[in-house]
Amino acid sequence: MNSWINLDALWKIVVVGLLTGAGLPALFALGLRLLNPPGPSGPTGEAAVDRPTAGPVGYALAVLSFAVVLASIGWGISVIVGHS
Repeated sequence: MNSWINLDALWKIVVVGLLTGAGLPALFALGLRLLNPPGPSGPTGEAAVDRPTAGPVGYALAVLSFAVVLASIGWGISVIVGHS
């Protein structure tokens, strides 16, 4: 191991950075997609007037994804405030 680079700490930082940097926005986008599912398109390629609703399972999964994102934000704020 190099005395200048701590590889054990480096991989932990990379994993947490990927999860919070790309994972949380992707989870938020998934929650939005669950609330507004794509509908069938008309014969001209335009969106049909009757769009499907999310349904109870879609709403439950969207709420769960939003709760995970909010909990992660709250945990991050508590870690930052706790170390000062």
